[in-house]
Amino acid sequence: MTRADRVPRALKALPAPLRWLSAPVALLGCVALLVGNWGAPAQPAAPTPRASELPYCEAFARALPQSLLGRARTPTDSPFVAVWNSSPRTVVRCGVPRPDGLNGPRALDSAPEVNGVQWFDEPDGEGGYRFTTVLRYANVEVTVPAGAYPNYADPLPSVSDVVAATVPIWGEKAGAATASASAAP
Repeated sequence: MTRADRVPRALKALPAPLRWLSAPVALLGCVALLVGNWGAPAQPAAPTPRASELPYCEAFARALPQSLLGRARTPTDSPFVAVWNSSPRTVVRCGVPRPDGLNGPRALDSAPEVNGVQWFDEPDGEGGYRFTTVLRYANVEVTVPAGAYPNYADPLPSVSDVVAATVPIWGEKAGAATASASAAP
């Protein structure tokens, strides 16, 4: 007797109610496996701000809006990461390292300024863009995936307003959010 013959024979040996339930139970198991692995997307990597950046990043995180261009903010595992329900998700992180691309001699020549905040922009490698503030006491990064908005820079004005109010330009110490901040990094 071949293996292919043994399986149907073993199933026929089972009581009828058990045979009738075997297919639905197997189907439910497959559905449970799919649903269990089809959860929320992975959390973005949490930055580790330096001690000198903490007051700015804390003020920045408190001031971020609960809605960005009509999309609700979702909870994250880190106070220094904010995510909005754009599809795909827009991610904002405070306290990120300085991007390697900023080390070039003309890196800031084409850096756009939005509402008084200068941004270094670079492709994210997947069709979207990553924007990082420059000349600020803490680096803020905005990742805008391809297809999240009609224009990849759409979230920048809202985020720029929060950056301008909470993370001062190098050499400036004005603003309510920076009153508790210590020396520059």
